[in-house]
Amino acid sequence: MRIATYNVEWFDALFDDYGTLLADGAWSSRHDITRAQQAEALGIVFTALNADAVMVIEAPDSNRKRDTVKALETFARTFDLRARKVVMGFANDTQQEIALLFDPDVMTARHDPRGEATPPKGAVPRFDGVFHIDLDIDATEDRVVFSKPPLEIAARTASGFAFRMIGVHLKSKAPHGATDRDAVMRLSIANRRKQLAQAIWLRARVSEHLAAGEPLMVMGDLNDGPGLDEYEHLFGRSSVEIVLHDGGAALFDPHAEQTLQQRFGARPTTSRFYIGAEQRYLQALLDYIMVSPDLRARTPKWRIWHPFDDPKCWRVPELRDALLTASDHFPVTLDIDL
Repeated sequence: MRIATYNVEWFDALFDDYGTLLADGAWSSRHDITRAQQAEALGIVFTALNADAVMVIEAPDSNRKRDTVKALETFARTFDLRARKVVMGFANDTQQEIALLFDPDVMTARHDPRGEATPPKGAVPRFDGVFHIDLDIDATEDRVVFSKPPLEIAARTASGFAFRMIGVHLKSKAPHGATDRDAVMRLSIANRRKQLAQAIWLRARVSEHLAAGEPLMVMGDLNDGPGLDEYEHLFGRSSVEIVLHDGGAALFDPHAEQTLQQRFGARPTTSRFYIGAEQRYLQALLDYIMVSPDLRARTPKWRIWHPFDDPKCWRVPELRDALLTASDHFPVTLDIDL
């Protein structure tokens, strides 16, 4: 099977309130790219992936007027994708949902959240609830919530193999709204504290699954990685490291592992952002597919579909250009025998 995670920048802007794909000449929410250009590029990328399941990060919005499932199933139908059924979890207020596109001929998938919204003290809350943690060691508990609650999936292959998937989009550390250097520093530190708290909450759920012997994949955009910013040393570890092990049974992602072991030199990357003030691009490793030890034992193969770093992508100009047009992130895939 091929499992993928893909953060699609402003996917929501390609649909109207009826879930109709807006593949026209109007501008998309991506800079200098029309809706037709982005939609066509996404069709090329999803077709090339040919995945059995895709965890879509920043999926189209769901609210009283808009429907994530309708929009994504319209997209899948338009481009005749095998992964044509959609399941999503708790909707959020950011216009960036988390949803799973999957092929119903090869697997089933359902939203299966664990925990209670208001559990007894010491229990791990459901991801749409509130997590209490002392973030700054002041003997006062802080209330942490997910702006984008992780999507918990109970999946089963056609052959009967059951496994869990958690789609995640942790809080960004970017100091949006800061107007001076001091404000940037304060907001960056506050955002990192909140992100680490979300990672601790997520890791607590991961530990429950591993203790129960449930095969598990944690996938999506963690908005973090070892050594990504100057504030990491204040906290001693990145959220990626927390989710991977945090002193307990370890998950595994080869790209995270490579970055942890090699702090300098070339690193794998999954995203590419233009920095206007510096007139250059910044690349970062933000997207992961982490697996439990039992899944790792099945010798899976990971791949980042980076248009410049992956030779197969580079050698196909149509795919290379589509990856650059479709999003500021690139897909990550996992090929595994389930």
